[in-house]
Amino acid sequence: MDFDLERIAVPFRMQPGLQRLGAGARHLTPLATGSALYREKLEVLQAGASRFRAAGFHPKNAINSIANHAALTGLTARFGTENPLELVFEEDFAVLDAASGTVPWLCVCTPSHWAPEDRVGLGFAAIHAPVADNATLLAASDALVRLVCGGDPWERFVWNLVPDGRFDQHPGRHPRQPWPDDASAEQLATGCWLRVERQTFLPVRDARGQPCGQSVFTIRVMLQPLTQAVRNAGGARRLHDALASMSDATLAYKQITPARERLLQWLSRRATGAS
Repeated sequence: MDFDLERIAVPFRMQPGLQRLGAGARHLTPLATGSALYREKLEVLQAGASRFRAAGFHPKNAINSIANHAALTGLTARFGTENPLELVFEEDFAVLDAASGTVPWLCVCTPSHWAPEDRVGLGFAAIHAPVADNATLLAASDALVRLVCGGDPWERFVWNLVPDGRFDQHPGRHPRQPWPDDASAEQLATGCWLRVERQTFLPVRDARGQPCGQSVFTIRVMLQPLTQAVRNAGGARRLHDALASMSDATLAYKQITPARERLLQWLSRRATGAS
């Protein structure tokens, strides 16, 4: 997994956490043919359930911007009818439009417990309304839309602990897997996954190369068993302290409440070097 536990903020807070990216930073990751992620994305694509578009919107500029960025950063993969976007990159995609403040197009195969078809055409604030402890995020929603559509690239990471190693977590296709009630702390950790999303905002440019007030929102889902993700005492302590600082509302939103105490026990032992 391309994620350092040191990136986890302590105490944990629901916040944008945006960082500006350099001009040459990559937004895209080649998708390995035959990988678990490839197989899951292929299944969604073949079911015709990957793309959604608001009436009257065409994603031509966004798709061209993805292609141009791939070429500029040395990625030679091409996509089109025979090689669709879904199967070229690990990332899922959505377009954020500054003028309307909405998301008029999505190309998403591996959502984290949300349905892309329900989000198309919605505004930023409406999309994030279900998020726990979201007052700061919603208050800044208009400014955030202007910021990430302003022509500069941005990056953020979000993470969760889940009992399911599937990439595609669409609620209509795959109901949530519950945490086992009778598992010990060690057993629970063995069946737990660290799920991380690297999210970036790639500026969209028109045919003349000018910013057009839109941004491609990229979502790269990464999964790793918790027992492998926690490689040292420092990582265990940081994850422990972040989890311990979550509000009850955030724990419920992330569906960690039933597992929290046992995960804290396991992480505490790892942090102190106990077996």
